[in-house]
Amino acid sequence: MRGHRRQRCELSQTDSGSDSEESDTETMRCISCKEVYGRCDAGTCKECYEEASETEDELKREIEDLKAKVAFLRFCSPFDHHVSPPSSAIRSPPAPGFTDVVLVAASDAASIDSLLPVPAHKAVLVSRSPVFKAMLENEMEESRSGTIKITDVSYDALRAFVNYLYTAEACLDEQMAYDLLVLAEKYQVKHLKAHCEKFLVSKLNWDNSIMSYAFAHQHNAKHVLEASLSLITDNMDKLTKKEEYMELVEKDPRLVVEIYEAYLSRQVNTAAPKDSSTKP
Repeated sequence: MRGHRRQRCELSQTDSGSDSEESDTETMRCISCKEVYGRCDAGTCKECYEEASETEDELKREIEDLKAKVAFLRFCSPFDHHVSPPSSAIRSPPAPGFTDVVLVAASDAASIDSLLPVPAHKAVLVSRSPVFKAMLENEMEESRSGTIKITDVSYDALRAFVNYLYTAEACLDEQMAYDLLVLAEKYQVKHLKAHCEKFLVSKLNWDNSIMSYAFAHQHNAKHVLEASLSLITDNMDKLTKKEEYMELVEKDPRLVVEIYEAYLSRQVNTAAPKDSSTKP
């Protein structure tokens, strides 16, 4: 940002004995040029208006320059020139585009040969993820075979994950945000994890708060954890009535203990100022 002067106008009013005189003598002073205007002519002086316009134009130019730089630095995704078939059709992988590694969404029971590959470039994976870097720069199986098998993930989520590594863009719904956050945590893609957390916090409500809290605890999603815990402790009177609460008691009672500890700590902190203010 260039060093432009700040443009402001202040209202000054002289003493007067009547409302009509008060209206006539009310003035506006431009802080930049010290010019004084009567009430009927109040506004920004020409000089300040022109400077403000120049600042706006300059900001627009800087934004366009940044967009151009982002476009220049953006990697070409293997999916950019691939037209996806209808959902009812059999999906086929995109054109390779000089890719040198493939990722597959696999279950333990599936054969690698039967899986739909997601092509990528080792250089991109290595630059985006320290986990991929360690995997591909050392003599590990994935480096030798050129195939990275990723379990417990859908093809669509894996495809979206790889595409994000190239473009820093992701089309999210709640399920996709959960899936991508898991992958981002696993492969230490911090920017994607933060992006997914921000989206999930925006979708947080009482109905999904307990599930979100358990998920955030499992995958170290700090922002989702704090937001969901705050929402839960705000509605403790309704907590035990929820079916998800009973499931959490059965599956992970430790989390239930943490919820009550957070609630009690909050109550103590809220009561402390009141107690201190009542002391003589």
